[in-house]
Amino acid sequence: MAVSPKSLKCKIGPSILNADLSQLFLESQRLLDNGADYLHLDVMDGHFVPNLTIGHPVVKCLRNKIRHAFFETHMMVSEPAKWVEPMADAGVNQYTFHIEPVKEVIPLCRKIREAGMTVGLALKPGTGIEAVRQYIDHADMILIMTVEPGFGGQQFMTDMMPKVQWLRHNYPGLDIEVDGGVGLNTITACAEAGANMIVAGTAVINSSDQRAVMANLRETVERSIHKCNV
Repeated sequence: MAVSPKSLKCKIGPSILNADLSQLFLESQRLLDNGADYLHLDVMDGHFVPNLTIGHPVVKCLRNKIRHAFFETHMMVSEPAKWVEPMADAGVNQYTFHIEPVKEVIPLCRKIREAGMTVGLALKPGTGIEAVRQYIDHADMILIMTVEPGFGGQQFMTDMMPKVQWLRHNYPGLDIEVDGGVGLNTITACAEAGANMIVAGTAVINSSDQRAVMANLRETVERSIHKCNV
């Protein structure tokens, strides 16, 4: 499902995990106004990861306020198949689920597409790239976690970059997302490894100049994409 290398684009998708959730609409709109390409919405069930966040009712309310933005839900849940229809009904564009708890990945990818969403496959830090190889052709995007999923504000794991490098080398046109500890100090490693979809949480949310931070992240990634295409 990959695009051609020439059409690969940098996309910045701030995570709302560390935003003021009591002001979710205003925080989300501000991120979009300041240059975000999409919103990365973290959904946690308290089982797959030891934390709880938002579910489809909140996502649906947000969609009613923000009609046209691209919503990606990062499903950190033990039963991702259970939430496909509710999230599609809530107006989600991309449904990204972790492969670790799923026995039948390909049928789930099919179910997501039939519901009208694109497919993202996510890997925890301890999951090797070989676990996802057979499924890549069924996905629109692969998410490499650069922290343990479940909490924001963790330290970036540089040793996850070989996974990104392998994906970019073998799938030049694939959308590759990184999530966890990504900011101005770590974006170069992500960009040089080949990531083009950047989830930045605290680095953007806590900044007094969100627009400048996102522009900086974008410039670094676009520079790397340009180098690869020359």
